[in-house]
Amino acid sequence: MKVIILAGGLPSTLIEEDEKMPKPMAEIGSRPMLWHIMKQYAHYGYNDFIICTGYKGEVIKDYFMNFYIYQSDITVDLQTNEVEIHRKQTEDWKVSIVDTGLQSSVMERLIMVRELAGDEPVLVAYGDCLSDINIQEMVESHRRQQSLATMAIAHPTGRNEILALNEQGCYIGTKQGKKQKHSWVNACSMVLEARAFDYLKENQENHFALSLMDCLAAHEPVQTYRHEGFWSPVETIRDKTWMENLWAQHKAPWKVWED
Repeated sequence: MKVIILAGGLPSTLIEEDEKMPKPMAEIGSRPMLWHIMKQYAHYGYNDFIICTGYKGEVIKDYFMNFYIYQSDITVDLQTNEVEIHRKQTEDWKVSIVDTGLQSSVMERLIMVRELAGDEPVLVAYGDCLSDINIQEMVESHRRQQSLATMAIAHPTGRNEILALNEQGCYIGTKQGKKQKHSWVNACSMVLEARAFDYLKENQENHFALSLMDCLAAHEPVQTYRHEGFWSPVETIRDKTWMENLWAQHKAPWKVWED
């Protein structure tokens, strides 16, 4: 099962000294947030990634083109331009990077990578959220329900849109109102069946009027996977500082993998 990561959109405001950077490339513990997200999915055996880029997508391309170098110690002979690699480190990942535009909606970005995704279910993740969601449990829940889509949901941490769920726990829309103890929000991780892409294509003319899940829920039930653990979007400098402190103290909940 491939993992589509939504890493497009506007420049990051998480980097004080240079705002001209894709948000998923903002560093936490000297590694891009994107790396942290990919490590989580790879921990559960999902290591074939499709990254949908937008603003400054070349920064993401450069990172992965030189990933092997960035992870290792090197010696460079400036006269011969020869590079010797020491302490080799890399990841068992396959990474496809697709320019899906700056102003594209989530639905448009997914449609653009349809062929790369193939005819199997896919995982979809946002490139600016960290969590300790058990990805394998979410996938197994999706398979049991035999649903068109399964969306991970969590309790709100900030300015999140509250979700409306029916008695069966299926997503039926968003609602206004104050956040309460038992409120649920989109936790930015989901499983989509291949046929979901057909519904997206049918509604691409309304891609800005409809959210991804609203579009799918109009055709078939969208199940939810309730996550009671850690989840947080990284939207502000304060969020980023908090994550960096957790990482520095070796208390990062999203670090589910072993070094």
